[in-house]
Amino acid sequence: MPQIPDKPALEGLEQKWDAEWSTQGTYLFDREAAKAVGRSGVFSVDTPPPTASGSLHIGHVFSYTHTDVKVRFERMRGKTVFYPMGWDDNGLPTERRVQNYYGVRCDPSLPYDADFTPPFAGDAKSLKPADQVPISRRNFIELCEELTLQDEKLFEDLFRQLGLSVDWTQTYRTISDDTIRTSQLAFLRNLERGEAYQALAPTLWDIDFRSAIAQAELEDREQQAAYHRIAFHKTDGSGHIHIETTRPELLAACVALVANPDDERYQPVFGTTVRTPVFDVEVPVLAHPLAQKDKGSGIAMICTFGDVTDIIWWRELDLPNRTILGKDGRVLPDAPEVIVSEKGRAAYAELAGKTVFSAKKRMVELLEESGELLQVSAPFAHPVKFYEKGDRPLEIVSTRQWYLRNGARDADFRARLIELGREMGWHPDFMRVRYENWTNGLTGDWLVSRQRFFGVPIPVWYGLDENGERDYTRVITPDLGQLPVDPTIDAPAGYDESQRGVPGGFDAERDIFDTWATSSLTPQLAGGWQRDDELWSLVAPFDVRPQGQDIIRTWLFSTMVRSALEDGRAPWSDAAISGFIVDPDRKKMSKSKGNVVTPADILSSHGTDAVRYWAASSRLGADAAFDPQNPTQVKIGRRLAIKVLNAAKFVLSFPVPEGARITHDLDASMLATLDRVVRDATRAYEEFDHARALELTEAFFWTFCDDYLELVKERAYDQTDAGQPSAALALRLALSTLLRLLAPVLSFAAEEAWSWFEDGSIHTAAWPVPLEIEGDPAVLRIVGEALIGVRRAKTEAKASQKTPVDTITLAGPDEVLAALRAAEGDLKAVGRITEVSYQSAEELAVSGVVLAPAEG
Repeated sequence: MPQIPDKPALEGLEQKWDAEWSTQGTYLFDREAAKAVGRSGVFSVDTPPPTASGSLHIGHVFSYTHTDVKVRFERMRGKTVFYPMGWDDNGLPTERRVQNYYGVRCDPSLPYDADFTPPFAGDAKSLKPADQVPISRRNFIELCEELTLQDEKLFEDLFRQLGLSVDWTQTYRTISDDTIRTSQLAFLRNLERGEAYQALAPTLWDIDFRSAIAQAELEDREQQAAYHRIAFHKTDGSGHIHIETTRPELLAACVALVANPDDERYQPVFGTTVRTPVFDVEVPVLAHPLAQKDKGSGIAMICTFGDVTDIIWWRELDLPNRTILGKDGRVLPDAPEVIVSEKGRAAYAELAGKTVFSAKKRMVELLEESGELLQVSAPFAHPVKFYEKGDRPLEIVSTRQWYLRNGARDADFRARLIELGREMGWHPDFMRVRYENWTNGLTGDWLVSRQRFFGVPIPVWYGLDENGERDYTRVITPDLGQLPVDPTIDAPAGYDESQRGVPGGFDAERDIFDTWATSSLTPQLAGGWQRDDELWSLVAPFDVRPQGQDIIRTWLFSTMVRSALEDGRAPWSDAAISGFIVDPDRKKMSKSKGNVVTPADILSSHGTDAVRYWAASSRLGADAAFDPQNPTQVKIGRRLAIKVLNAAKFVLSFPVPEGARITHDLDASMLATLDRVVRDATRAYEEFDHARALELTEAFFWTFCDDYLELVKERAYDQTDAGQPSAALALRLALSTLLRLLAPVLSFAAEEAWSWFEDGSIHTAAWPVPLEIEGDPAVLRIVGEALIGVRRAKTEAKASQKTPVDTITLAGPDEVLAALRAAEGDLKAVGRITEVSYQSAEELAVSGVVLAPAEG
């Protein structure tokens, strides 16, 4: 055994034990052991792959600790643990980080430069987009891969410092060849079964990223707007209809006016037509129940497309598409064909090429000049759709995209997704309601294509007709043996490179998959689906999906969709959902709000176990406040970890004679109390309530140190005392049990103390079970209260706790006195008491310590 240090300390334990765990392979997945016990003996984790684009924040420490605590418990319970780690490399966040880091932007029209050196290798965030150096798609992707590898190494180092018991040989990247193959294979199977399809449709579009955005990636942000009251002219010359709009710049895209069918004001004009101001285009007046009678003038113009409601009206009322905004967010150069008047086409020419902001300004001026702008309201705030990582409001443009069926338009599949969610365990249970609300509130299928560069290529080509135009009915897919493929580089089977882009040849799909379309396959990526059948059979479906509550709608839901489509089952048996980290003002911490705390300094300043204690003190689903200036819970955790080391050293100083047995009532009482803690903490861990398990264990630990250890230390030292073997054995048994109970949380301190008297890692030791030593738990509590009373009496007398006492009288009911008599020797030793007398509470006539009845 290693020598116990003179002054145990937390400093340096992270580096010491991380190296030892790596050398010993403490956390490696034992496939042979897994095969021996079968699927029921394995505990598998679908670990969240953090986005490798920047730095980890304190929220990662919080939620990943929750997972690790549960994993360590299951490992000690005898499960063979499969605990991989993934890195979410691809997607818009990585591209933006590369742009800001290297000062470059992707221009797919440029050729590859094998000797390219980026202009910056650090902070180029202050550069304007126009000043970024354009580079080829291949050069850009190479920089993305280079930077993510650097970030992932930093992430791994921090996770090791945090003590995550991950098997670091079981890692994956969402942009590796294996991942691309798996993602492409899953999509092709979706396509073959009719679950994936392509459509030309209105699309939510980010004009900065130049990419389509899915419903799950939206967020509402308050923006200033004003209502513009505009006059439309009845075609029959009988008057005008006034509408109010916040988007006058889309007037050229107007295809109809719409009011609620129950609105008596407009019932007479349903089925008639009006002519638009400025552009003089005839459009119908229609009825639809989504029109709000109390909004504005009660009648709205439908433009293709101003918002998502326009899409619904356009689809359900079978209206034409007159899109005027391009993918760059500017007004298209060519006016819609229905604008035929010379005046209307001249007005449109003044808008062409302008941004939305500039077009709105000029359109308002044109309406004022024509006398058709009647009023502009005072500015007000209203919610506008943004991409969650974007800087400008989304626009809606018509594009051809790939979709995956998700139950939005399939009631049977939606019901199946709800059913699968109800078959799972949710921790806490109310998170299931959020999943169901999202599933039931979907408005469209899952848009999985993105017009970006760093991601998994969509594995299809298109046949070209005799004019060299894409024939979207001739989708060419690769042979499965070809995977992974990049259609922009590889040619499909039966073609060669000379046929690319020529009439009668083929053209590549240039879009990539949405990052969630790959991340939704994390069980398959980690578990070897269609790559390692044996591994997949041992780990799937996984035991737990741990994650944050904010990505139930994205990661959890999308993974459920993929599993339901492929296997007809839920991908896990349980979902463990962590809450948010909030600042001292109870505001959620996020990068966009600028109140994120990076964990490195906290871990270094206070020690990992202290930070793990803070995280584990919060239940799943509960938000936790964190004040980096005064991290109270972290400080409490550090105090506990230091006390564990010091208490262990003290306990190990008492020799345990061979053949020692528990013979003393106080020792038996302490162990019986500890048995209750073991049962309750074990049950809490089983139910994903790590906070309750820690609370129970910590409370007993301080009672053990403050009361029991103080009471028996004299007896445990004195080898001439007949009760010494009992005390020393009880202390050693309690230490062993307490260290194992605390090991999931205080992973480094527990390992360090364990190494002083046991072989092997505590994290592969057996989880404690009740010792079943007969004893009355009340004895420890009663004697502990007496000890407190003795200490209080000395304090009130302004005497030192070491002051000898000739005599003390203890009073209480008979059962209390019996317990005190059994521990009289220990109580006298710790209190420096020569004689103890006992009286019932009613007979007490001299100064002493009065104890309440046991039940009080």
